[in-house]
Amino acid sequence: MTLDELRAKIDEIDNKLLELYNQRMEFVHKVGELKNTIGAPIYRPERELSILTRLKEKNRGKLTDKAIDALFLELFAVARNMELPERVAYLGPEASFTHQAAESKFGAMSSYLPIKSIKGVFREVNRGTAKFGVIPIENSSNGFVTDTINGLTNYNLKIIAEVFVDVHHALATTCNSIKDIKRLYSKDIAFGQCQNFLQDCGLDEVEQIPVESTAKAAKLAKEDKESGAICANVAAKLYNLPILFENIEDFDNNRTRFFIISNFDNLPSKSDKTSIIVKLPNKPGALVHFLNDFEKAKINLTKIKSHIVKGESIFFIEFNGHKDNPDIKDILDKHKESIKILGSYVKESDDI
Repeated sequence: MTLDELRAKIDEIDNKLLELYNQRMEFVHKVGELKNTIGAPIYRPERELSILTRLKEKNRGKLTDKAIDALFLELFAVARNMELPERVAYLGPEASFTHQAAESKFGAMSSYLPIKSIKGVFREVNRGTAKFGVIPIENSSNGFVTDTINGLTNYNLKIIAEVFVDVHHALATTCNSIKDIKRLYSKDIAFGQCQNFLQDCGLDEVEQIPVESTAKAAKLAKEDKESGAICANVAAKLYNLPILFENIEDFDNNRTRFFIISNFDNLPSKSDKTSIIVKLPNKPGALVHFLNDFEKAKINLTKIKSHIVKGESIFFIEFNGHKDNPDIKDILDKHKESIKILGSYVKESDDI
């Protein structure tokens, strides 16, 4: 076939796709009307998982699993926003890693609300200013985010999804050479994650100016001609800041896990994870007694972290399964006076 003939075939397929997309949206609209009647939420992560799983199992073409995720997650986001545009609050500003996590789930069409603090994200979702909130919970290099634990403790909101983002840092600057850089802007955590690179390039002796986000660092470095920024590629591109080096982080497996919070519970899927906060009596063996019930029920505990909240010791615990599964529900009911259920949601990964 000639090039023109091939392009004509592609155009013909695109026309069919457009027709099918519109047909799908008609059915989505009918589902949305029914959900509004019964008061059900539009965003259902467990339903999206079942669709993606089915499509991957049926796939016999050139599309990879990641490609299927990318195509259909964006389609889901378009459908949700056509039915009921809902604001998504996230720890800002624009082009931050949290923003990237939010867009990976809600797509480019959603209405986003950047908030300067994790507490502020919880507050706005609790008020109803935003339907969803996206906040970091832990990083593979820096551990848990205390402000998120505090928010989960203080607000009666639910974790409805988790998102994992690979964290890659770039050195971006308008300077022509590293030797011309006199100041570096970045988030304090990002400086710590790039120590080897900074030492190897002699930048560990340059003035390091911590700011609230790597996105703001890129903005400041664009304005300051004798400076550079440690930031994400997307932040450098947003402010048209040239990238000098990419992937400068110390560890190539640097990942951050994020929670999506809202005001509803998920239905069970075939691959769930549950998060709880536990405050146990201050007596010997209390934690062991509590954990033994999970062992007897053969429930896999994937995470146990202790924290101090308002001067009191609590445990953040996660395990595989949905809170409404009979064996899990029995344990949670037994210890209901000591437990706050944070949510059951589709498991994206076992751990960071």
